[in-house]
Amino acid sequence: MSLLRSGSARAAAVTAVVLVCSWAIAVWKDSGTVVSAATSRAQTGEVLEYASPVEMLFSLSGRQLYVLCQGTGEVRVLDATTYAERKRIQVGRSPRGLSLSANGELLYVANSWDDTISVIDTKNLSVSATWPVSAEPSSVVADRTGRYIYVANRISNDVAVLDARTGMEEKRLAAGRGASYITASPDASKLYVTHVYPNLTPLRTAPESEITVIDVRRAVVAERIALPYIAHGFHVTFSADGNLGAAAGLHPKNLPPLAHLEHGGAFADSITVFGSDVGQPVELPLDELERYSVRPFGVAITPDKSRLFVTCGGSEEVTVIDVPRMLRYVHAHPGSHATDLSASANYVVARVKVGHDPRGALLARGGTKLLVANRLDDTMSVIDTRTNRVTSTVPLAGPRENSVLRNGEQTFYTARYSFQGQIGCANCHIDSTFDGLQWDLEPDGFGRDIVDNRPIEAVKDTEPYKWNGGNPNLPTECGPRTEKFFWRAENYDDLTLTDLVVYVRSLPPRPNRSRPANGEFSAAQERGRALFNRTTDKFHNPIAEGNRCGYCHSGAKGTNQKSFDVGTKRASDNTGLLDTPQLINIAITGPYLHDGSAQTLEQIWTVFNPEDKHGRTNDLTKDELNDLIEYLRTR
Repeated sequence: MSLLRSGSARAAAVTAVVLVCSWAIAVWKDSGTVVSAATSRAQTGEVLEYASPVEMLFSLSGRQLYVLCQGTGEVRVLDATTYAERKRIQVGRSPRGLSLSANGELLYVANSWDDTISVIDTKNLSVSATWPVSAEPSSVVADRTGRYIYVANRISNDVAVLDARTGMEEKRLAAGRGASYITASPDASKLYVTHVYPNLTPLRTAPESEITVIDVRRAVVAERIALPYIAHGFHVTFSADGNLGAAAGLHPKNLPPLAHLEHGGAFADSITVFGSDVGQPVELPLDELERYSVRPFGVAITPDKSRLFVTCGGSEEVTVIDVPRMLRYVHAHPGSHATDLSASANYVVARVKVGHDPRGALLARGGTKLLVANRLDDTMSVIDTRTNRVTSTVPLAGPRENSVLRNGEQTFYTARYSFQGQIGCANCHIDSTFDGLQWDLEPDGFGRDIVDNRPIEAVKDTEPYKWNGGNPNLPTECGPRTEKFFWRAENYDDLTLTDLVVYVRSLPPRPNRSRPANGEFSAAQERGRALFNRTTDKFHNPIAEGNRCGYCHSGAKGTNQKSFDVGTKRASDNTGLLDTPQLINIAITGPYLHDGSAQTLEQIWTVFNPEDKHGRTNDLTKDELNDLIEYLRTR
């Protein structure tokens, strides 16, 4: 069976359940190396590479269009008028952001999985330098003076300030959790940074995020604009006069039980508007009953401030807002209306269908055309902003057929399968990872078994799934359970479920920044490893096998795939038996424990292990516990 999926073959093969299942098992068992989400291998041995465009940028002259392709790790240079390809420039792994120097002579690219910045000479269209940074750079912006480069680091939760001539880091500015997207104000005096993960808050309290505002002249944090109820922030845009800003965000409803979608939904898709045109920041919903703007991401305001455009990945559309009507509504209705499904009718004037998982939005000069990067279609949609219609779809060179992984990824990111198209897998697994939130899921009973959302990187071969181990495999986890308790609408056909499961099983772990590149642990990490693997305590008493760190968290992924009672059962829990979670990149996935009650790794043992049921740790000093944590960071 070919690893390509054509429409006719897909329809004909729905009945071939046995063949599909046997093929899928073969793929899972035989895939000894990691296959990226953008690459798949056909039966012939051909490697299929998808461009996966995420961001776009015009050259200062306006004659060239730079398209950042995350899948192939390239910047593709197109003619800005005809969109004909002129050149491809190889950069690093999984690039996420790009920007120009003030004079337009240099193009900077943030390579998130390489921890580097590629510096491209825009005259000869080649990489002139590669600067090391950390950790998981997701966007980069140069100031107008040519003095500094600012880099948002998603894992270290900060913004690095680099010398623009040498790339050397001068200092770091503390940001919120998951610092990812930087936008300069129109006068370039300030930078606005948004975050894809919520800040840590007390257990069972509403999530919150922020926009970190940086004073460019002094290279300091000048302000933190609070975003209550927002867990995931994406792009920011400004009107040309600088008086109106808009930030795309995702507002989860994770505190009440996640009941049927028809009883209120699980998310509010919104923008937060701010600036002198508004006064205090106001969160505005984009959704309306039966029409949802799922996962807002890219934003753009026309030069005349008449229209605001928002790309919405899950609903595969661009939401169009009438700005004067929006401002009238804001002033007539003070405060947030984020969950009011009648509000958007006052200012949303169109919803324009585009391609799969639209990301970056870019207005051409004059504002009469909007370009949209459709990440999972390898296309750009061109929208006439006067008519709100797609006038053309520009294909990027690459495979024209979908592979199994591509189909699976499209299924993961779309919201089309859920009731009224409200949510998709990627709502809770941001960028195919985690969301840092805790949910009251319906299957275990309302108010029962509050669960922290575990990451799905490297989830292959870590079954069973769910904290209570109730799902034996991913086809059950992604299929019947999801369809019954989340989607409440359409079931996957056999091939769609197979493709989705193959995609999820293909997800690699992001690079571990705490693991020594040369494989040699530090002295603290070595001491921590010895504590992790010890069989006797400090008083030479044997530690029961079931209470040893190295027994429960054994193997390459740190789980023996068994359930244990580690003494963390709450009154709201149905059972104390919990599945042993994997330890892949455990340092960045807090909060911890099954319900997210431990905000740090240290709290697991200092606060929530009084009876030594979660490993023998009460005999450890603070320094020894720090050593153990240093070792865990390397997993």
